[in-house]
Amino acid sequence: MPLALLALAIGAFGIGTTEFVIMGLLPEVASDFGVGIPTAGLLVTGYAVGVVVGAPLMTVLGTRVSRKRMLMLLMGLFVAGNLLSAFAPGFGAMLAGRVVASLAHGAFFGIGSVVAAELVAPERKAGAIATMFTGLTVANIVGVPLGTFVGQQVGWRTTFAAVAGLGVVGLLGIAKLVPELPRPGGAHLRRELAAFKNVQVVLAMGMTVLGFGGVFAAITYIKPMMTEVAGFSEGSVTWLLVLLGTGMFLGNLLGGRFADRWLMPMLFTTLGGLTAVLALFTVTAHSEATAAVTLLLIGALGFATVPPLQKRVLDQAHGAPTLASAVNIGAFNLGNALAAWLGGAVITAGYGYTAPNWVGALLAASALALALVSAALERREQAAPAAVRVPVLHS
Repeated sequence: MPLALLALAIGAFGIGTTEFVIMGLLPEVASDFGVGIPTAGLLVTGYAVGVVVGAPLMTVLGTRVSRKRMLMLLMGLFVAGNLLSAFAPGFGAMLAGRVVASLAHGAFFGIGSVVAAELVAPERKAGAIATMFTGLTVANIVGVPLGTFVGQQVGWRTTFAAVAGLGVVGLLGIAKLVPELPRPGGAHLRRELAAFKNVQVVLAMGMTVLGFGGVFAAITYIKPMMTEVAGFSEGSVTWLLVLLGTGMFLGNLLGGRFADRWLMPMLFTTLGGLTAVLALFTVTAHSEATAAVTLLLIGALGFATVPPLQKRVLDQAHGAPTLASAVNIGAFNLGNALAAWLGGAVITAGYGYTAPNWVGALLAASALALALVSAALERREQAAPAAVRVPVLHS
């Protein structure tokens, strides 16, 4: 494994920690600033919106900068945002810090995916992407629980200061270990935008929004589901999140291992399995043992889609993958926001805390349908005589 992948994974670990740790520290932050929990929830929403906006924005701004230098600039932005959060004098400054840090998120994973894929042989691209995303999954096992504990015991500001320190380590690692890869010939904004004319790129992003949305429809409301339906105690929720993170870690490794050889079959299997497991969660959520096992499976199946989906976008972007890759990261967060809203809507409508699982199953099934359409279009293109094939735009 190239050591450069380790540097990217460290950056991913820091980003994953800061994204999710706020959920466990909302009461402390709300109390310190004298705001209600719903208002403090804007720190989660603001981050998600920042990722969706920042992914294309920061990537476009970096089209004339080498990918290594852009990764370093993004980590610097991430550090600045977390320091602003750590020393924020008021809630507005805290929210600004969250948004500043989030602007680096999508572009870092998008550009980082391209760099990771270029560091290895073509047949190992998905594995390299999975290695970088390992940092994100490990953050859910170690970084988020540890950051929550430190924040509750010592103070939430300490957590964000420590995350900023992780960002510095990631920045130094990128500076030292990531090589200066040559920029592709003719790389410019028009070329990057041209990738979105490829229907396969759009379909892959649709799979990302719907497939990962299926995961978040369930896990956004995991605390009330586990305590009110399954019967777990409040203190068990942290360890259930660790279990979910463990599933994400294992699924990410599985997706990276098999996507290089069987990308579309891997997507069919994981999206189909995710649909079935989410539907079953409406039943298994009523027992502690089966709920815990199902949570592990949701994490595994959900994150097993990440390396193949990201590689699918890279493969189909035809020599201009940077912007498409970054926008696909934003698509993950768009799916999160969509699913959280739909899940909340069915709970508000009175269907109970397990109803979001049905929403998740429908979203995952829709992603599977898009995968089948994508494969059918690809087979038709490959079977068409060369004279009648639609040319791929390379301008």
